[in-house]
Amino acid sequence: MTAKLESQFDEAMMGIYHRAKVEANYPATVFHRMLVERRGLSTAKYLINAAKPSEGYTNLWERKRLDLTVEALILDNPKWHPLFTPAELAKARARLSDYGYEMRQN
Repeated sequence: MTAKLESQFDEAMMGIYHRAKVEANYPATVFHRMLVERRGLSTAKYLINAAKPSEGYTNLWERKRLDLTVEALILDNPKWHPLFTPAELAKARARLSDYGYEMRQN
């Protein structure tokens, strides 16, 4: 099940890359390269555990599109929660909260 869930997560991560490009006019080239090199789960864990938000996160915040961030993708869909530790989910939640994002009610 985990391999299937990780594969679905890879697709979801590529999905937010494409949506950011089309909907927010943000090319996210570094994010795309990370997805190709590391795949979705490793990329997400790297970004969530970083000491500060990535340049891409800041760019999406400036465009008022935090819904297209890795953090929002994970927290807005409980399906992905088993892939992350409670600490990682808390970091993602805190980062979004710090930037004024209101998570969807599930």
